[in-house]
Order: sequence, then C-alpha cells, then structure tokens
Amino acid sequence: MRKRVSILGSGISGVGAAILAKDKGYEVFVSDSNEITSNVKNKLDFISIPWEENKHSYAELKKSDLVIKSPGISNESEIIVKLKNSNVKIISEIEFASTHTNSFIIGITGSNGKTTTTKLIYHILKNSGLNVGIAGNIGTSFSKQIAENKFDYYVLEISSFQLDDIVDFKPNIAIITNLFEDHLDRYSSFDDYCKAKINLLRNMNKDDLILYNHDDKVLLEEIKKIDMPSTSYSLDKEHSQFYFEDNQIKSSSSDECLLVDDCNLKGIHNISNMIAVATVASKLGVDDERILSFMKQYEGLEHRFEFVRELNGVTFINDSKATNVSSVEAAIKSIGKNIVLIMGGLSKDSDFSKISDYNDAIKLIVAYGVAAKEITSSLSSSMRVVEQDKFEDAIKNAFDLAEEGDCVLMSPACASFDQFENYEHRGSFFKDVVNKLS
Repeated sequence: MRKRVSILGSGISGVGAAILAKDKGYEVFVSDSNEITSNVKNKLDFISIPWEENKHSYAELKKSDLVIKSPGISNESEIIVKLKNSNVKIISEIEFASTHTNSFIIGITGSNGKTTTTKLIYHILKNSGLNVGIAGNIGTSFSKQIAENKFDYYVLEISSFQLDDIVDFKPNIAIITNLFEDHLDRYSSFDDYCKAKINLLRNMNKDDLILYNHDDKVLLEEIKKIDMPSTSYSLDKEHSQFYFEDNQIKSSSSDECLLVDDCNLKGIHNISNMIAVATVASKLGVDDERILSFMKQYEGLEHRFEFVRELNGVTFINDSKATNVSSVEAAIKSIGKNIVLIMGGLSKDSDFSKISDYNDAIKLIVAYGVAAKEITSSLSSSMRVVEQDKFEDAIKNAFDLAEEGDCVLMSPACASFDQFENYEHRGSFFKDVVNKLS
C-alpha cells in the first residue's frame, strides 16, 4: 500500500514537496487554509494531486503517514497541535527533500546576509565548473530541484522557519552569518529564535564543516555552547583564512587580493559575506585567484543596498530587503553620514530604539505605514521623525527634505505586507517612484 503524504500550504515549498512526493510514488494530498491560486491548482490537477483550500480537514489529514509543513505555518497553529496529538509525523520540506538525494549540501542561515552569501557561493562554484544547484528560501524549493534535476552540489538558503522542524537533515557545510533580533512576532523569545538557527547544526559531525562569523558576539556565544569542531571567518586576520585590510580582501594562503572598491557589492556587511564565501570556495578546492576574480564580477542583488540614482546631489538607496533593525544598522554603518532614512511597513515586534545609536549619521527619519507611530514613539525623543501614511508620500517627502550631499536610504526594518505583496514589490515601487522624480 502506498504511503500517504499530506502537504500543508500551497506556496513554493509546498508545491515543490508535492511534485517530489508524486515523483517518488507517494499518494499526495495538498491542504491550504487560504485560497489556492489558479496557477497552482492547474499544476496540481495536471499531475493528478487532489487538494483542498480555505481549510485544513483534520479528519482527512490525520490519515497521513507523513505531513510536510510549509515554513509559514507555526507549530502553535491549531491543525499542527491536533496532528501532533494524534502522533502524525510532521517534517519540513527541506527535511523531506534531503531524504531523496545524496548530493553535497551547503546550508546557509543567519539573520542577515543569507541570500547574498547563498547566491555568491553558487556564482563562484558554477563558474568554477561544478555541477551545482541553488534552492531553499530563495525562490526555488529544494524538493522541486531534487525532482527535476541531478546536481552534485546544492547551495541552500535556509530560514529559521524551515529549521524549526529539522529531524535528520544534515548539510555537509553549514554557514551561520549572524544572529540578530528578528521574527519575534513568531518566536516567544530571542533565545528561541537563536535555537532555531543553531538547529542547522544538530546532526553534523567532525567530517562536516561548520563555518560561523566570529565578529558576531551573540553567534560566538552560541557556538561556544556546542561541542563540535567549527571554523570561524572574520574581518580580522587572527580569526579568518580571508580577511579585510587596507580596503582589500586578502588571503592568508596566497598573495592574491581584491580591492573592495572594484566590487559591485558595497558595505562592510557584504565584505563579511564575501569573506565567508571565499572560505567555503577555498575549502571546496577553488584557488584564490579565481575566487576573488569571480567575486569581483558578481553584480549583486536587487533590493539589497542597491544604488538607484543620484538627483540634485541626493543619492537614493533601495534596501527593501532590510526587514529587521540589524539590517538597517548595517546599511547606516556603510553610509556613515547625512542619511534621510525611510522606515516603516508592518512591524515584526522589533526594538526600533536601537536606531537612536546612530543619530549622528541620521539627519531625519520618514516613518510610514502601520509601524509609523511605533517608530515615532521609539525614536522621536532622540531624532527628528516625520510620519506619512502612504509609502509613495514617504519617498516624495524624503526627497523634499533632503539636501545636496544627503542619501535617501529606504531601509524599512519592517515587513512589507501592509501595503505590498513582498519586499521585492516594495523595492520595485520605490525605484519606480524615485526614477520619476525631477
């Protein structure tokens, strides 16, 4: 009798899991508490996978041999609690996919820098001639890649939500970029959030590589708690194979170096990401010259500290991906002065007051959306804050208030869902408005 697999959620990971489960001969059922898009319905119908929408039918789901939970569904949700009480096995899509491949896995997590690190590793390994795929919390599910491709290496961006339900999943190389307060609307405490990130390491052994950012003090303390060999990377030569010195990324194993002014990736946070990537590529046998050359060629990512234009001496930066306070701090540090900061959107229960540490660099803040009053309450005693309801008005007001030599930095420290579909939608809207300014 075929095993029955039910999938909760019809997003990218859910559909990918459904495709892989069907490919492996399981009886598959997809359940979503919201409406399923017509495109997804057509995909599921085409491969004969039954589905339900706007509900989770407990009576149907409890018959499952295995439930694959999409990362957006909390472990405290009613259906998850009921299924667990019925002893139904529940795992993540990442976990499920990993049971169907023997490929070498590089897993990247952390509060900030995951996507840049993931895509840059993929860029270097692919250009070095390796048969490599990219997946995870990045637009392509790991399951779909396994079902449709045969790669020797997989580079996976993995979120804390995807790590909540790890059982046996084990990467060959794990990278943790940093740990900052984030998703406190989902986790009961920062400690629980950190535990979710560290969960990436739970099944690794002495033959695997654990790579962590020595410059992040919270992460450093978490690594000290685990009794496993690990390797650090850092801006500092003392703690890293590659390091930052004289405005260059240098290698302790060769005379090769890369002037960071020649790179498309900007900011000290990206220098740290590049050092992590160089370390991994070196461990996989890519020589220093090629590593640094490929990093120089890399064009960077949209919506991540992205230069948009300069108008009347005012620079505009699109940092829409900065959905937590620590990301905003990194952007501020990279600019350093004369910042007109646009913040707002949908709060993730973040501590906005940390931004007050940068009142010498920030001339004023334009706060918009649902979080505007919370931002004002946290920061108006230490710096000037102007409120706007609509995002477009916030952009135009920021430009009106900026002077020659200023930088309008859209680094919102919030989710985008109050006015936009996602951070990409918000970033694209920002660029459209900025490019029409005159």
